[in-house]
Amino acid sequence: MVKKQQPSINLKGVQVSDPFWSKVQTLVREVVIPFQKQVLEDAVPGVEKSHAVENFRIAAGEQEGEFYGFVFQDSDLAKWLEAVAYSLALHPDEKLEKEALDLIALVGRAQEPDGYLDTYFTVKEPDHKWQDLQECHELYCAGHMLEAAVAWAEAAGRTELLDIMKKNADLICSLFGKDKRRGYPGHEEIEMALIRLYRLTGEKKYLDTAGYFLEERGTEPSYFKEEAENRGWTHFGMNPDDREYPQDHAPVKKQDKAVGHAVRAAYLYTAMADYASEAGDDEMYEACKRLWRNIVDCRMYVTGGIGSTVHGEAFSADYELPNDLVYAETCASVAMAFFARRMLEIEAKGEYADILEKELYNGILSGMQLDGRRFFYVNPLEVVPGVSGKLPEYKHVVPERPNWYPCACCPPNVARLVSSIGQYAWGENESTVFAHTYLGGKAAFANGAVVSCESSYPWSGSVKLTVETDKEFTLAVHIPAWCKNWSIKAPDGLQPELRDGYAYLSRAWKAGDTVELTLKLETRRIYANTNVRADAGCVALARGPIVYCFEQKDNGAQLSALRIPRTAAIAEETCTEEKLAGMVSLTLPGLRLSSGPSLYSEEPPKMENVSLRAIPYFAWGNRGPGEMRVWLLEQAD
Repeated sequence: MVKKQQPSINLKGVQVSDPFWSKVQTLVREVVIPFQKQVLEDAVPGVEKSHAVENFRIAAGEQEGEFYGFVFQDSDLAKWLEAVAYSLALHPDEKLEKEALDLIALVGRAQEPDGYLDTYFTVKEPDHKWQDLQECHELYCAGHMLEAAVAWAEAAGRTELLDIMKKNADLICSLFGKDKRRGYPGHEEIEMALIRLYRLTGEKKYLDTAGYFLEERGTEPSYFKEEAENRGWTHFGMNPDDREYPQDHAPVKKQDKAVGHAVRAAYLYTAMADYASEAGDDEMYEACKRLWRNIVDCRMYVTGGIGSTVHGEAFSADYELPNDLVYAETCASVAMAFFARRMLEIEAKGEYADILEKELYNGILSGMQLDGRRFFYVNPLEVVPGVSGKLPEYKHVVPERPNWYPCACCPPNVARLVSSIGQYAWGENESTVFAHTYLGGKAAFANGAVVSCESSYPWSGSVKLTVETDKEFTLAVHIPAWCKNWSIKAPDGLQPELRDGYAYLSRAWKAGDTVELTLKLETRRIYANTNVRADAGCVALARGPIVYCFEQKDNGAQLSALRIPRTAAIAEETCTEEKLAGMVSLTLPGLRLSSGPSLYSEEPPKMENVSLRAIPYFAWGNRGPGEMRVWLLEQAD
């Protein structure tokens, strides 16, 4: 029977003091969160208008005006509030807390007496509530605000938003379910939120309603088709017959391929894992494992990106992973991190931690500029200025991060995940403390254990874990699949038990006991499955959890003319240039091909020896526009 999930570690018990992540968290706290608040309040000249806060003021009757933005505009404020809750748990800030509580009070004033909360319908379409679940995101927005409410209760110790959103959740539970109104969201999210609320409150109706939304999806007759026929109006003009786009093509327990909108899909699979664990539903858990295998084995980029086509921001076909037409939305990598974490909490398997690391250090971080002020929605693996972002089919693949978007889902999604990184790095159950990735700082666990970590991960593989309490428990440390050479030193010569990608150390620990883990970080050549047409004959480079890329800044233009000799020795060096300072770059001898002026010729290209340089993928695009490639053709010796 599927195991009940390990409880998520409470962020109040996590102190982060990490050479890598502390800088990112500080950036989010000092730059991203204040900047995003200004954007939400339309206070940044030259940036796409948000109007999210103003929409709430209009809905509360405190301002005159019209609703502005997407139908899901409320969710931007919700994700910002969630990020603030996590940030306050780590770094109390009275000014920020007051600003957030003022906005929470505004949310409460915009709520209707029965608990309904959605500014679009309150302001613009009051007669059309709950009539277009496929397109209009009422349940999606409710889910994000509910997740923020749970975060405030758990991480910040404040229940003002929880009181508002419990009333909203109670309304949803009273409306939808067996022998009630039929329906489920076009964009999944409410399912995860209701299960989080169930875990916080213990009220089973929240779990039951989440289960209803999951179980009803994909059943016959098609709900979205019935809904479209009955309402007689449309918002986006979506086709209710396209049942793969919202994962409505089959009951969730029967699904075996990741299809449709990638963010929706990964949110769905996360909720399925949540529900399977809480309800002891083996069939649903087996579906989660099948879907996981399909994504990881057939539909994921080497950077962790998912959703390979711009058409529907969606999964396409197995092994169809174009690098220059890629979508790989930042939110999709965030969602995949959610899915990995939930699977990891059910079963501590290294493969889940490996993908979690891949997302954290590559697919998610690439979505934010190193200065925290610009953001990628789409995360390409190949860019050519003048083509990318210019030609019609490449319009979505921009060579530089924009400062904001009309559809601004990604920036606050990155902020809330980075601010809660402690919940991803550590885990626990009744007898075991898990180090899933090596986050410097200290964590206190519900079982009474306290463990601190010193590391310079991901640039160095030296990790020191110190137990700070007298306590008998098992310490389980993740040994990443990429690491072929590692060693561990524990007190009294204790030898670990290796199981599913973790080294388990069990003993009656004494305060001051240390475990020294050494992971040898070696540069690796990565080759794609031969079914991946876009990567045929190519090689990518990685070191530890970091995937690398080549930029025009270091290697000149026309990166497509570069070749990597198969046996070229790769050197590692610590960067000193300002924007990349402290990062590890790679240098290696390579070849550059050149040809004459003819479009076609019977003469082979000439080759010259050159020096190549690769930098971490997440840092690309920070030194001005230019070409970028993750995969380069390999030259046989």
